[in-house]
Amino acid sequence: MKRSDLPEGAGPAEPTAATAATARSRHGRLGALLAAVACCLVGASFTANSVLGDYPLAGGQALRYGLACVLLLPLAARGEPVRAPLRALSGRQWGRLAALAAVGMVGFNLAVLAAEGSAEPAVPGVFVGCAPVAVAVIAPALDGRRPAPAVVAGALSVAAGAFVVLGWGRTDTAGLLWSLGALVGEVGFAVLAVPVLRPLGPRLLSAAACGLAAVESALLGLVLDGGGWLRTPDGGEAAALLWQGVVVTVVGFVCWYVGVQRIGAERATLFSGLIPVSAAATAPLVGTGGYGPAQAGGSLLVGLGVALGSGVLGTASGRSAAAVQDHGGDGRGVVDHADTAAAGEADQPGPGDHGPG
Repeated sequence: MKRSDLPEGAGPAEPTAATAATARSRHGRLGALLAAVACCLVGASFTANSVLGDYPLAGGQALRYGLACVLLLPLAARGEPVRAPLRALSGRQWGRLAALAAVGMVGFNLAVLAAEGSAEPAVPGVFVGCAPVAVAVIAPALDGRRPAPAVVAGALSVAAGAFVVLGWGRTDTAGLLWSLGALVGEVGFAVLAVPVLRPLGPRLLSAAACGLAAVESALLGLVLDGGGWLRTPDGGEAAALLWQGVVVTVVGFVCWYVGVQRIGAERATLFSGLIPVSAAATAPLVGTGGYGPAQAGGSLLVGLGVALGSGVLGTASGRSAAAVQDHGGDGRGVVDHADTAAAGEADQPGPGDHGPG
């Protein structure tokens, strides 16, 4: 139909403000759901880790991330070559990817294991539970925004809830320092990814990070364990490694980064409070713990913090916790930063590109 055929004053239908708000709300809810699923999977993986105590850590991580990379690459390609977006990355962005793998993946796992060598598991768990508070302040600062008060308040509630769920335990100076390292790894997993999430999208970012983490784990294993860095796992170890590689890493990482893409790093990290909740809820299934009044009360605090900070209660909205511009072919209708290109256009440098790394 030609424009001249339209009634006078009529034009092509344009989305109203209410329609746009509904779309943003729908995409935000989906992002929150996916972030929650990812963190619940990670929490359940802590229970699976109980059968990997005798398996070489670096070798296990190399197997886990190598398998995940092989499975993720076809998902990332979806019939199109992945070389072009990877070649388009700058040296600085490749450095961020390597740091993400080293700090947020390999380093995080090593720090947790080392902390548990001289501290009870609750100690690194409590430190990791503080990640939402750190990200609620760091992520907006790197992007030129002020922290959102509702997100910070929600993060404090989540951290308190994680403490109540886990309690506190015996530790020493080394345990505290390694637990602090685990906190740095958890924060880095969210913050370091944001600038490379824009050009790569969740699937390709996950595949590339897993590939780098597998290489880094293998090199670390050779240095620390020599020829014993890798061995054939027994039945229980193989099942745990498959769970970590296929479910936690492939499914969990993609869900996590789609969540970060849609609701922003600071809101998505609120859901990390579900990690100790999920771990506490699944521990009785394998006889490694119980779920009592403290765990129930802490879970309520975590839920309240997530609801408050993520916007479920309608208190955290607007640019104070913006979503991340994604790769043009990976997530439609995402609410973008005002200073990034629209979906499908070339990615432009934004304030977040001057972050860590």
